[in-house]
Amino acid sequence: MLRQIGVEGIVTALHHIKNGDVWPLDEVMKMKTFIEQHGLRWSVVESLPVMEIIKYGGPDRDELIEKYKISLANLGKAGVHTICYNFMPVLDWARTDLENPNANGTSSLYFNKAEFAYFDIHILKRNGAEGDYDSDTLQRMEQLMKEHASNRQQWEQRLVENIIVKTQGFVNGNISEEDLNPVQKFAQLLDLYRDIDRDKLRENMRYFLEAIMPVCEEWGMNMCVHPDDPPLQILGLPRIVSCDQDIEWLLNAVPNPHNGLTFCAGSLSAGAHNDVPRLARKYANRTWFVHLRSTNVMPNGDFKEASHLGGRANIIELCKIFEAEQKQRLECANDSEKALMLLPMRVDHAPLMLGDEKMGYNAGYSFHGRMLALGQVEGVMATVNAIYNN
Repeated sequence: MLRQIGVEGIVTALHHIKNGDVWPLDEVMKMKTFIEQHGLRWSVVESLPVMEIIKYGGPDRDELIEKYKISLANLGKAGVHTICYNFMPVLDWARTDLENPNANGTSSLYFNKAEFAYFDIHILKRNGAEGDYDSDTLQRMEQLMKEHASNRQQWEQRLVENIIVKTQGFVNGNISEEDLNPVQKFAQLLDLYRDIDRDKLRENMRYFLEAIMPVCEEWGMNMCVHPDDPPLQILGLPRIVSCDQDIEWLLNAVPNPHNGLTFCAGSLSAGAHNDVPRLARKYANRTWFVHLRSTNVMPNGDFKEASHLGGRANIIELCKIFEAEQKQRLECANDSEKALMLLPMRVDHAPLMLGDEKMGYNAGYSFHGRMLALGQVEGVMATVNAIYNN
């Protein structure tokens, strides 16, 4: 089905292996062979998870880093060279509404800052949380509390499911739908970072990357960090891949070219402070993977997933930038290097449509919505290549 709709490469992971365990070479080869039997290639691993202990610098981090290095080497031996990962503490990405209606009958992911404040202050009950929100957000939160006075329990349950369970469970495995008290477990995870500030998290990231770079050099592995989603300070957690300054620090802190970026246009565009095309131009040569999606940001700080042809990410311009970058890489590479010089790009969060809402897909990853997005982006790329890169 994927080959029929224009997919060339697969982005996946060995989800059946427990986070932190080594990915055995035979399991890597089994997945690679399965993909290639269908005429496709395993383009990107998304993701080989970085355990929380590594992020906050716990006592077992060196042991876990050694396991990570073995998994990296096994992927390299199998010919899979691009690894998307993140260094976001606890929360991989955050939305308050997973089916926010659109005018055309579809629905999209939405982040309501006032709803998130309610979750933080009144459900999670994080110490000092109220001081992290401006007066406008707090006033909107009070209004929401009045609107949901008659269905408060259902509203709170929906927020817990959307923010903690339905997203985090399938992304990083920290929370499971079987957890009896996900709020309590989530609070315990946050508590691990009580003494970890921005500078400490940066140093822990540098430590991790410097430790794995020799393996990356030996096996040609490109590590591509995913930006924070949203690129904002949330839940009192340090965020270190949210803006131009952050990306510049990361790439300079470990200047090895194997330390690179997953350019997630959607995550970056959710921050009004980010000029997404400018960032793409600046960091194209250190980008090894691209997530093509877009958002619309409201003046009050809310944001919503946009069409792949709309929003503030400007995907048309991004395709021009990254297709030109790939062309330049391929022109400079010899035949044996060309496979390593490819710049994989994939569509990302897309609307629920045409019955997708009944299929139980993971939030943001519906089949029909992403098929539409793929068609849109494929048309953009064809136009870009015909006009600008010939």
